[in-house]
Formats: sequence, structure tokens, C-alpha cells
Amino acid sequence: MSRSVFGIDFGTSTIKIYNGLTKTVITEKDIIAIKNKTQLFEFGDEALKMYEKTPPNINIIFPIKYGVIADLKNMKLLFESFYKKITKASGSKMGRFCIAVPTDITEVEKRAFYDVVAKSDIKAREIKIVEKPIADAVGLQIDMNSQKGNLIVNIGADTTEISVISMGGIVVSRIIKLGGNNIDQMICDVVKRRYNIYIGLRTAEKIKIALADAIYSEDENNENDILYVFGRNVITGLPSERAVAKDTICEAIKPFFDEMVDSIKTILERTPPELSADIIEKGIYLTGGGALIDGLDKLISIETHMPVFVADDPLTCVVRGTGKIVEDETIADKINTSTKILRQGEF
Repeated sequence: MSRSVFGIDFGTSTIKIYNGLTKTVITEKDIIAIKNKTQLFEFGDEALKMYEKTPPNINIIFPIKYGVIADLKNMKLLFESFYKKITKASGSKMGRFCIAVPTDITEVEKRAFYDVVAKSDIKAREIKIVEKPIADAVGLQIDMNSQKGNLIVNIGADTTEISVISMGGIVVSRIIKLGGNNIDQMICDVVKRRYNIYIGLRTAEKIKIALADAIYSEDENNENDILYVFGRNVITGLPSERAVAKDTICEAIKPFFDEMVDSIKTILERTPPELSADIIEKGIYLTGGGALIDGLDKLISIETHMPVFVADDPLTCVVRGTGKIVEDETIADKINTSTKILRQGEF
């Protein structure tokens, strides 16, 4: 079998591509910089470095919003740039692809993901479209033939997808517009309100990584609970440095965790009783970048009275699943969803 196979997870914040030639996953920011409206200036991690710093003639664009493609033209340009980068050594211009897509999207939105590959300069011999919860399950090495129920919570940048999987299919699923970007905005707001400085979303993300904790208690105070950040003073307009406290940040983002837990409970209430029994036994799986937030697994476990497990590499769980699906035909045969196996022109 040809090893020119690629699994793709087009995330709101990052794009992940599994390369079957090297058995590796490339992860870069899903962002593109366009100069003078038409010229590709930079993409990926390099484009992110320019975010909130560019002159007027350079636009920073996030082609995906809330899990769906909002700018097809620039998404194709971004994907082609990534593909050329990862296949530079092999020179491969043909391949078989598997793309993970959200569950609750329209056929038009699903077609956009297909078109990113099908209408690019890349010659795709085959394109598989698979729903993200299924790719997550494969990435978690869940037995797709099993009649046991599994609850998977994928926490992305703009959305969180909560799904119950059984016998290779999705029994119950819900997408909520809640993700890591919400936490970043909450942090921007509280820093402005409490410390009188404006900060950008990149600085907010650094604060989130360093200080965010879902079960933080003031009794646990230590010297690492302070982070010094720079911003623009609200009153004077001049650059300022402030010491941001962990307890302030954790208090501000608590509503995020409350809503997350409530959404998980809602899915559990909609789950058939027999599958609920399986989930109590097997627990809840957390994937996506948001799964890396300190204490989130413990909070969900406390609130649901169930064991909670974070995937070994939650950020790449979906894309590793797509890689396995496109490499192993026996896995695709076990999937009982609206997965499509398409060739050019068959959508």
C-alpha cells in the first residue's frame, strides 16, 4: 500500500497533518498573513508572531471560525503551503487523505472541507470525510467493534464537542460554542478591569497556560502564582508592567468551567441507560488543547462522580485517528457513521 497518506484536522486555532511517509504529525497555527490583499506573506507559526503587530497593508486571517471554514480561498492557500512544506523532501504531489469534520454541520459546510483538498493544486487520489468524535475514538485506540459506550469531550479553541460513541457510531453528540478562546477573552477582560491595562490575546494565552486552574484554592498560594505581563495602561496610554495573580484569573474563568460541566451533564442525561452504565465503568475521555488546562479532569470527575482520563497527546488525538483510518481499511469498515469515501468529483 502506498504510504502517501495524510490525515488532517483543520482546527480553529491549529492545523494538524499526519504524514504517513514519516509517521509524524505536523502542528502549526491555523493562520495566514496576506500582503496587499492578494500576496501570501507568511503562514502558520510565523504568521502568528505577527498577530496584533502588522502594518495596515498586511492582514492576519483565521480561515476557520467555530470549527467551520469561513474563508475557503485562504484556507486552500494555507493548506497548499503546509502540504508543500511537509512533502518537500519526498516531492510527493499525490496522496490519499482523511479529513476530520465536526458532527453538527451542514452538507455545504462539509463540502468546504472536501474542496480545500479536492480543488487545490494537490492531486488527491482519495478523500475520506470522517466525523471528529470517530477520529477521536480511533486516536484513543477505542475498539470500534465494541458495544460498550464511551464519552469523549473534545475541547477546542472555539467549540467543544461532547459525544457518546458505541459500535463505531455516534449515539449522542452536542457542539457548544465554548473553547480556549473564551478563556483568553475572559482573561483580557479581568486584567483590564482589575489591573487597568490592555493586553492582547497572545498575552492572555500565556497567562492561561501559566495560571489557569479549574480547581484552584487560595490555600494553595505559592511563589509561582504570580505572572508579570506587559500591556498598555488604560489611564495613561503608556506601556506598563503588572503582576497578575492566579486567584484573580481562576475566579474570572470559573464560569467557563461551570458551563463545561453543565454541558457534559446534559449529554449524560440524554444518554441511554445501558450506555450510561458503560460510561460509569469506563469513564470520560478528554481530548483537544483545552484538556491540558490544570485541574479540569479532576473538576469533571468531582462533578460527575466518574473517572476522567486525559489523552496521552490530546492536541493530536483527532489527527492520529484520521491517519489510522486512511492507512488501515479495516478500521474504516468498522465505522458506522455518515463517513464518506470519495474520489475527485464524487461529492
